[in-house]
Amino acid sequence: MLANNKTTLVLRVGYRGAGFCGYAEQEGQRTVAGELRRALETLLRRNVELTCAGRTDAGVSALAQHVSVPVYAEELAGREPRRMWRSLAAITPEDISIRGLYLAPEGFSARFDATGRRYRYRIVCGNAQPVLLWDCVWWLKEELDVDAMRRAAKVLEGEHDFTSFCKVSSAAQIRADGRSLSRCLERVEVAREQELGEEVVAIDVAGNAFLHNMVRIVVGSLVEVGRHNRPETWLEEALRARDRRAAGPTAPPQGLTFVDACYPKGVLVPWERVLQLTVD
Repeated sequence: MLANNKTTLVLRVGYRGAGFCGYAEQEGQRTVAGELRRALETLLRRNVELTCAGRTDAGVSALAQHVSVPVYAEELAGREPRRMWRSLAAITPEDISIRGLYLAPEGFSARFDATGRRYRYRIVCGNAQPVLLWDCVWWLKEELDVDAMRRAAKVLEGEHDFTSFCKVSSAAQIRADGRSLSRCLERVEVAREQELGEEVVAIDVAGNAFLHNMVRIVVGSLVEVGRHNRPETWLEEALRARDRRAAGPTAPPQGLTFVDACYPKGVLVPWERVLQLTVD
């Protein structure tokens, strides 16, 4: 791979969303992409083009966001992967974690080559406010009917038009561009779990791609069912309506975590492994 003139550097990145105005760069705002750009341009000494697997909103965290950067093989030749990893870690802020460096073929896109994405939303219920999970959960001072939420969630699995679960302005732009609002969810699971000494209601959502605010609207709608404000059959009616007003409120951003992106097997190769293969 390094023998070609061009290749793609891929960063696996985690970040705590509380201190960012989202992933995407915005003028005058602190963003994940802005911090990564500054770090990479410092090391490569040139302008860079970044593409991510899924742009997250302000307050949303990530465990394994993937960011692709087109590079020339000559820029990486002679660099020691671990040293570059440490250098990136040193010049990025403490709320960003560089969790891995990979190489992919020229033209690889972390966004368009992703075959799936996974999210987790966490809710803590009850009068006691969460401690260690405070920055990454939605705290509700009431109990939820998790069984009802679990049953209601199943209607969302499969391929559907998710207009009712998309931010209105974003849906309008997608329609204006002639693109589809259909997405395929392979899994929507609701369960009680223990994390860092707290009982959380964990909502795991996996699919091929997602619309703007889609996961948070799904969660807000499921919470309406869990509160017994809506019947379990309501989500099916909301899907059919294809109208944002038919679904529930948008859940707060801090409870959402971008867990991972999936890619075809063998496309992403750890940078160190590429060098080993080259030497061998």
